Amino acid sequence: MLLAVDVGNTHITLGIYKGKDQICHWRISTNRKKTADEYGILLRQLFAIENHSLDAINAVALSSVVPPLTASMVKMSLDCFGTKPLVIGPGVKTGMPIRFDNPKEVGADRIVNGVAAFHKYGGPVIVVDLGTATTFDVISAKGEYLGGAIAPGVGISTDALFSYAAKLPRVELVKPPHVIGKTTVACMQSGIMYGLLGQVEGIVARMKKELQSQVTVVATGGFAFLFEGEQGVVDHVDPFLTLEGLRLIHEMNKEL
Repeated sequence: MLLAVDVGNTHITLGIYKGKDQICHWRISTNRKKTADEYGILLRQLFAIENHSLDAINAVALSSVVPPLTASMVKMSLDCFGTKPLVIGPGVKTGMPIRFDNPKEVGADRIVNGVAAFHKYGGPVIVVDLGTATTFDVISAKGEYLGGAIAPGVGISTDALFSYAAKLPRVELVKPPHVIGKTTVACMQSGIMYGLLGQVEGIVARMKKELQSQVTVVATGGFAFLFEGEQGVVDHVDPFLTLEGLRLIHEMNKEL
């Protein structure tokens, strides 16, 4: 079985795959100070809770946008499973041409998302990854990575509002029933949530105009759930798109 690991700035997402089927997944906090041993202990606990054996894992695929943790995850894989992970980066076969001025600048998670989105939904497709940053990635009808956009994530925006406005409290990230809020909390929730929806709608609309074609829009990442039920904003909410991309890239590279 395969363990797919996506290391983001805020969360680490993990999933176990048996063939094409995901049989288990977890989302844990990213902590750059934790060592490979500490993450190994946590992983053993997670496996034990779900009654999975470490011995069943014979391959690991890893994408990471946190360089200090990449080496820790490689060591954890060697210690826990006795296998060196496939680390997504230059030289790894993805089947996706990157039409970017400097392909090495593109984060591994963005390429992985693109591979999965094109495989599942075809192209052209726009992937909106709602995590620490909100990223927009565009894949052509031919399966080429064309580029995208990066904006501050909803969590960053919320923290900034709380930190720099003395009288504003921290608020729960839920969508209020009305845009016009009647309390400070409701006003903040409206601004945050409907502001995010408007941002995504606006950027996606401009991207579609540049592409001049029908485009599928997929939302993923830790805050993708905020788009559930939002008709006309995104076509699919796929919170584990990155893990699926890791599985696909692992399949492409396992015979190499």
